[in-house]
Amino acid sequence: MASAFSHVLVSLALGKVSQHNMMTWRVLLLGVVCSIVPDVDVLGFYYGIQYGDLWGHRGLTHSIFFAGLLSASLVGLWYRQMPAGVKAGICFYFFLCTASHGVLDAMTDGGLGVAFFSPFDTGRYFFSVRPVVVSPIGIGTFFNEDAFQVLASEAKWIWLPTVAAFLILRALQRVWLGQPAVERSRAD
Repeated sequence: MASAFSHVLVSLALGKVSQHNMMTWRVLLLGVVCSIVPDVDVLGFYYGIQYGDLWGHRGLTHSIFFAGLLSASLVGLWYRQMPAGVKAGICFYFFLCTASHGVLDAMTDGGLGVAFFSPFDTGRYFFSVRPVVVSPIGIGTFFNEDAFQVLASEAKWIWLPTVAAFLILRALQRVWLGQPAVERSRAD
């Protein structure tokens, strides 16, 4: 799996690239939670759930189905009073944050792969290019001599491309829109 650092960075970049006022700190924080929640499946190890099982690590909680279910549930619980367009935008952001978890994990060089299509197809998949060094499971096992190698790999293959994409998208927004959305709303 990729480390929590990478999952958080990607979710924040996804949220901050949008300059819409719906992207409050509460929404961003929930997006961060969505990006980390799929790894709740590691608790299954303590209850005898095997890695390759439906509820095993990188199983159902790493699927596109789960991403949709979690994002719709969060919007239904906390944002049902919002206008439909805002709810749809927040739901899409939560979906992207949750789904990005599996995408990052499928880029790693270890584990069994990601059950993207679970529960309908429990097959595990990786991308054909897997440059990211897999992060150990658990906080205690992460902070060892391999931590630098994991973080260096993530900096090269996740952090730098994420920051670059964020900066490029922000620059394109300025070119296409002429000024940031925040400034336009103040001018109105």
